[in-house]
Amino acid sequence: MSLARLLAGLAIASLIGLCIGVTSGVFPLWRASLSPLMTVLSMIPPLAILPVLFIVFGLDELSKVMLIVIGITPMLARDLEHRACEIPPEILIKAQTLGASSWTLVLRVVLPQLLSRLLTSLRLLLGSAWLFLISAEAISSTAGLGYRIFLVRRYMAMDVIIRTSCGSPCWRG
Repeated sequence: MSLARLLAGLAIASLIGLCIGVTSGVFPLWRASLSPLMTVLSMIPPLAILPVLFIVFGLDELSKVMLIVIGITPMLARDLEHRACEIPPEILIKAQTLGASSWTLVLRVVLPQLLSRLLTSLRLLLGSAWLFLISAEAISSTAGLGYRIFLVRRYMAMDVIIRTSCGSPCWRG
């Protein structure tokens, strides 16, 4: 269960972050409006808005996935935006000289250069995503890794906590 929530949150965050990062990295007009917004959103601690998410989205799966999305997307979008800005302008000018439209420029030139950075960013943000997931599951869940850790903590069964958190978090759900 936890792994499904984590993968759903990472998939949604990577799609949104990639769209925002490419848009603000390639087009200066969009960068002027989106970059300050992403900077402000990345400064807000996602765990601070967890109660608001529970009120808006309820206590089901959606609120847990949205916590991961809200926590990961701004950092991912900023990272991809910076990487898109680092693409040499000569490459973009060459593609435009050969008749590439804006859409072709994004799909054929910018996107292939950003995919490796997307995977690296997701790997680096995976720890934060697990933290958000376990926090959300500990507060309002009846299944998952965070729920099991906090349930067993009540009975002070440290052997189960260590086995659950270190041994096999993916198989336990």
